[in-house]
Amino acid sequence: MTLTQRSFADLGTPLYEVPFCVLDLETTGGSAATCEITEVGAVRFRGGGEPDGTFHTLVNPGMSIPPSITVLTGITHAMVVDAPAIGEVLPSLLEFIGDGVIVGHNVRFDMSFLNAAAERLGYGRLPNPTSDTLGLARRLLRGETRRLNLSSLAAYLRSPHTPTHRALDDARATAHVFFKLLERAGTVGVTHLDDLLQLPTAKGSPHYGKIKLTERIPRRPGVYLFRDGTGDVIYVGKAKNLRTRVRSYFYGDDRRSIAQMLRDLDHIETRVCSTEIEAEITEIRLIAEHVPRYNRRSKPPKSSHWVKLTTDRFPRLSLVRTYRDDDALYLGPFRSRKAAERVMFGIWDAVPIRRCRPSRDGASRACQFAELGVAICPCQGDVDEASYGEVVGKLIAGVEDDPEILLEPLRSRMALHAAAERYEEAATVRDRHDAVARAIRDRRRWQSLASSGRIWAERGDGDAVLLETGRFVASWNGHTAVMAPPHGEPTTSVPPSVAVAEEARLLWRWLDDDAMEIIEGTMALPRTPARTCGERRQATSEPSSTAASGRSRTTPSGVSAPMRRTSERNPPTRSGSKPVTAAT
Repeated sequence: MTLTQRSFADLGTPLYEVPFCVLDLETTGGSAATCEITEVGAVRFRGGGEPDGTFHTLVNPGMSIPPSITVLTGITHAMVVDAPAIGEVLPSLLEFIGDGVIVGHNVRFDMSFLNAAAERLGYGRLPNPTSDTLGLARRLLRGETRRLNLSSLAAYLRSPHTPTHRALDDARATAHVFFKLLERAGTVGVTHLDDLLQLPTAKGSPHYGKIKLTERIPRRPGVYLFRDGTGDVIYVGKAKNLRTRVRSYFYGDDRRSIAQMLRDLDHIETRVCSTEIEAEITEIRLIAEHVPRYNRRSKPPKSSHWVKLTTDRFPRLSLVRTYRDDDALYLGPFRSRKAAERVMFGIWDAVPIRRCRPSRDGASRACQFAELGVAICPCQGDVDEASYGEVVGKLIAGVEDDPEILLEPLRSRMALHAAAERYEEAATVRDRHDAVARAIRDRRRWQSLASSGRIWAERGDGDAVLLETGRFVASWNGHTAVMAPPHGEPTTSVPPSVAVAEEARLLWRWLDDDAMEIIEGTMALPRTPARTCGERRQATSEPSSTAASGRSRTTPSGVSAPMRRTSERNPPTRSGSKPVTAAT
């Protein structure tokens, strides 16, 4: 027999369609490692709670039954001596359980014995989801009854079956308790299997009642927005299953920020997306638009930073907070000044470009960097424009054409520090090397996307996207699509904001897939890669492969030959299809 794990989609099944198997075992003791099963009782129910059969048998444990167990259950050694062993019972029991959700009172105890037997006999652990009436009672009957053992619950909920510490009687009583608890669970919005499985872990906070706000949330991929009483967006998130993700905030998350967010929550808005990449990009754009106070990690910074090569007579590197579409060379944007400084210091270590600013009084005096010999500075007046232009040209060539011009000197410096056992300084140079490599690579990728015009790409899983000058326009899955108009933003040499840069990284990661095919458009990057130290080691030990599909594969560094247009067919449409909504 082959046991397979139920898929995540199955967990979203409505409860009225879910088969349940209520199970109870009697054993020779409390440990599955040293004790054995003496009796099995089970009742199976089809969808809607309709009975579908019973299973009952005594089991020969192959060992003596302790007197205390005989007193508790009434099962003696004489009763089980001619009973089948668990090896004979288990195949029939597994077939009876089938794909049903296993229900029990303190079901972990029963499952520990069942799984131990199944593993010992070569079946492996049971993949079936389980539901515990003890956990449900703790959540749903808090304050109503002091004792939550099966006998007390059966009496409180007026079960026609009295528990007797015999497997079938206890299974029938458990089944009555379970379906009574299901009725109560429905009043708090538990309508699907995943809701039921998560309910026992729900915190009994004063905000749990707000879980009713999730009742109409679809089980689709998309983005959710939490709003407070004034309508302001306080949190934005994405999910493959919106309902499951939103409801998870009410299940066992004891972080203080979550409790505060649920306290402020007034209503929930969702936006269904066609693909996962659309949901990710929609989340980025909404966070940038609303700046929710509880999106602390992904919230855009108050100010972005760029490294700029100025356009004056003797250019120098400068940290700026505003991007201007001028003739200057930019790297960035960076989320913090510290990240921008790391790139600037790395370039300073690679080329002796001027580091000082012009003196305010116009006097000619050597700056400290010129005196130390780490920079060629015109501050003394002995540097002509032609010789200084060679330094600037080297920097520009390193950014735009061959990154090794900037990266190789940093690796040499790092090796010298390491040879001298100055490991902290070597690590600092390594971090600067990697920061410069990533900055150049991000700039190249952005320019490749922005200069490609219209790109229509599909992946093997059926997801497809439409891009215009590097920006996401629409996505679809399967064969349904309606084109959205392009955003109309001008092309820039670097992303104009941190949010746009993060969007570009997501798009590039999505495009850099073995199963991706460019249906319309062409993308290209310079062949000379900009690799970090770790990527260089990986490229040395694992040579990159080329896809046999006719388009060159991108390497881990994001460098590739041109990805040629493979066909020029129109995006798929279908009569009566719903429009694909572009991320906003």
